[in-house]
Amino acid sequence: MLIVADHPTGTVRRMRMHVADHPLIAHKLTALRDERTESPTFRRLVDELVTLLAYEATREVRVEPSEIRTPVGPTTGVRLAAPKPLVVPILRAGLGMLDGMTRLLPTAEVGFLGMIRDEETLQASTYATRLPDDLSGRQVFALDPMLATGGTLVAAINFLADRGATDITAICLLAAPEGVARLEAETAELELDINVVTAALDERLNELGYIVPGLGDAGDRLYGVV
Repeated sequence: MLIVADHPTGTVRRMRMHVADHPLIAHKLTALRDERTESPTFRRLVDELVTLLAYEATREVRVEPSEIRTPVGPTTGVRLAAPKPLVVPILRAGLGMLDGMTRLLPTAEVGFLGMIRDEETLQASTYATRLPDDLSGRQVFALDPMLATGGTLVAAINFLADRGATDITAICLLAAPEGVARLEAETAELELDINVVTAALDERLNELGYIVPGLGDAGDRLYGVV
């Protein structure tokens, strides 16, 4: 799904939604959804699934030519362009996605954004940050397991945009239609490209704001109930 809109300033913003269609992704997601899957196995599956999603999410990562010599002769390849991509897990559950992402992008820099959702209002607030002050020109990859109500991801994208980010890719294990719609509506005035990569677009949210059929609370299943 590609949404293109003219911004009032005359620039064009894009929001793209990519549901990764691959049998291995579907297989691992099925095991993640199963309520019988225990935390150690759940963590391993998240790690593997994120690496597969990261492959899709980095199709447009910026590269530059690189002159090298093979054992046979010279050739021109590519390497990641400067500035390096920035990977931002949204704490706490996003931390469980970090290893799977950096396995594919080991030279990327890592920042952290701590956000918490009020279970009554479903509003997200920031409680911790560890990010560069200026994100201008950076490709940012935000890791958030569940795009449910959309509140956490909207707040995170606004935070990143305030620091100058204009190219943000969100990697989510699952998404709900309500969250996708909210993300589009509440970022419509931002001058940036947003790309959402997910393993599945599920049916709906329930009255508690959980994705249906979903996989439950990703943080609790990763780390246990605290």
